[in-house]
Amino acid sequence: MGLLQDRLAKYDAPQKVMEAGIYPYFRAIESEQDTVVSINGKKVLMFGSNSYLGLSVHPKVKEAAKKAIDKYGTGCAGSRFLNGTLDIHIELENRLAKLVNKDAALCYSTGFQVNLGVVSVLASRNDYILLDELDHASIIEGSRLSFANVLKFAHNDMESLEAKLKTCKPDRVKLIVADGIFSMEGDIINLPEVVRLAKKYNASIMIDDAHSLGVLGKNGTGTASHFGLTKDVDLIMGTFSKSLASLGGFIAADKEIINFLKHNSRSLIFSASMTPPAVASVLASLDIMESEPERIAHLWDLTKHAQEGFKSMGFDIGKSESPIIPLFIRDDKKALQMTKLLLEEGIFINPVVSPAVPVNDCLIRFSLMATHTFGQVDTAIEKITKVAKKIGVLNNVDAL
Repeated sequence: MGLLQDRLAKYDAPQKVMEAGIYPYFRAIESEQDTVVSINGKKVLMFGSNSYLGLSVHPKVKEAAKKAIDKYGTGCAGSRFLNGTLDIHIELENRLAKLVNKDAALCYSTGFQVNLGVVSVLASRNDYILLDELDHASIIEGSRLSFANVLKFAHNDMESLEAKLKTCKPDRVKLIVADGIFSMEGDIINLPEVVRLAKKYNASIMIDDAHSLGVLGKNGTGTASHFGLTKDVDLIMGTFSKSLASLGGFIAADKEIINFLKHNSRSLIFSASMTPPAVASVLASLDIMESEPERIAHLWDLTKHAQEGFKSMGFDIGKSESPIIPLFIRDDKKALQMTKLLLEEGIFINPVVSPAVPVNDCLIRFSLMATHTFGQVDTAIEKITKVAKKIGVLNNVDAL
């Protein structure tokens, strides 16, 4: 055995969890990503999906993907930079730019590649990138590839952000990058204060709307729209793998920024482009999102109902303001136990344990789709409460 294999053979953390019978990852789903899925031949209520508008099973979206394959084939066999740009890529970029009210947009193969390729190249040596400490991993990885100074501020703490800005040289680029809706905690960035501080210290702003697109703002147009601050946000990032029922991502900004990224962003230039069915799925999803605002309205009705329901049962849901509802368990083993027991009860949820979060902040991530019913939510709350009581998470609530 070589040195590499010898070293990696010592990594046995997953095996220990498997031996305990509470390993919660790579669970194979045998059906569409709907509110009810099939696992091992059993019907399970899905509360672990990011399909916030429930469009991944929509007939119009599936039909658009099929037609795109018939016309363009299954892939582009190259990068956007060379032979991989189709007319529908350009159509989608124009549509997205208009959607978020920016000059131009640029599509990447995944949302992770957007943040990797954008954050890494916008700031140069002796410039500054300022990150919320709970920003998505893709933002963190992008900052690690940059030559800029990377400064982290406490989560959604504007005093901490200002303290970091004060340390920056006035004549250098300062890029503040933050999630719109934070993917695990479900809270929203304090964008009005970020904008105020950016103006005060001559900084630029990039907002990651991966979990905000289709959820916040007019017709689901995101965080900046939600606060009426689109003109004050320099770059808006979004993904297609959540509300828009596909795979890929985009960055929208002024023409100068997009022109620079088209010729300097390595994760764009050296990656194969979005497949034709993926592009067509996004276009169809945008049509539905814009023409059926009742989907978003129902999503928010469900959100309020679920948040009130969990709080009434004694759960700590933190500062969630969105369809992402964290149920803080604060014990890794119990979070994994809950996940296993809930799957047996017919409820699919996701555990978030250390090192993804501090040990004392481990949680169950409960997420909603616009296609859920109030009855499904109530069933989930009842069963989650039952299991939480059983393993001692809710000691102050009588078992159901």
